[in-house]
Amino acid sequence: MTTASALEQVPALSLANLSAQDFADAIGRSFREFGFAMVTDHGMDADLVARGWALSKAFFALPEAAKRAYLVPGGAGQRGYTAFGTEIAKGASENDLKEFWHVGRTLPPGSPLEADMPPNIWPQEIDGFRETFETLFATFDATGARILSGVARHLGLAPDWFDSRIENGNSILRLLHYPPVSAQAPGIRAGAHEDINLITLLLGAEEGGLQLLARSGEWIPVTPPAGALVINVGDMLQRLTNHVLPSTSHRVVNPPPERRQFARYAMPFFLHLRPDVMIEALPQCVTRDNPLREPPISAHDYLHERLREIGLKKG
Repeated sequence: MTTASALEQVPALSLANLSAQDFADAIGRSFREFGFAMVTDHGMDADLVARGWALSKAFFALPEAAKRAYLVPGGAGQRGYTAFGTEIAKGASENDLKEFWHVGRTLPPGSPLEADMPPNIWPQEIDGFRETFETLFATFDATGARILSGVARHLGLAPDWFDSRIENGNSILRLLHYPPVSAQAPGIRAGAHEDINLITLLLGAEEGGLQLLARSGEWIPVTPPAGALVINVGDMLQRLTNHVLPSTSHRVVNPPPERRQFARYAMPFFLHLRPDVMIEALPQCVTRDNPLREPPISAHDYLHERLREIGLKKG
């Protein structure tokens, strides 16, 4: 089934109108139940976001040869362009029906993290692209830190517990384009998967298609209010909390036949730990009823293990 009752829908939480503790309690409940939450009143500049949408659409409208000039051989898709049909969900048999562009963190010259975070590249054909997306990256980064402060409170940690661990984290801003498909196209644009990172902040889910797999086994449509962020737990946070906060399978399905002639655009921000941080289960999340699930691993090693699994890194 792919429908759900109103009681099963993911709640929309106000980042501005809830107290810090009320937000922490609410996002913790939503994450425990769904692995997802929707966040309104997040304070991201609507004009900046609108510029981001316009520039993203302008890039994907470029000729195929122009876009492919920004492929980075051996770069595991971590910067620049990744062509249509490259990525595949872990364990899937069909590649996803999407293309995307990745913006990473701009490091200061001489940073010791340069080996783990390659420099960004920028399309020369699109005026204002770099300025807009460097600003959007910083905005997502700051908003993610606010949300993680609530997660920390929920876990009984200091509100700033994540701050030093995500400072200069290996986060990625992805610009996503799902081209139109025929009325006869298979039903899945992006196969069922879980995200690698700590949390994902997603804009653009108002165009239908995103679904999460509920504990009941039903696929629940994720339909946020206009402009809201969809937030989901990634595998790194699941591992850190010993699966107390679950990284939930989700997918993007094709819309009804009458909407399939329209492209779908989305803008997820994959918020990562700094590469040298060890992902080790929090002591309060390891109990007799929930024994330790996985050994410690560095954020760097875990990321590259997973990139190989989804076909972005070879060898």
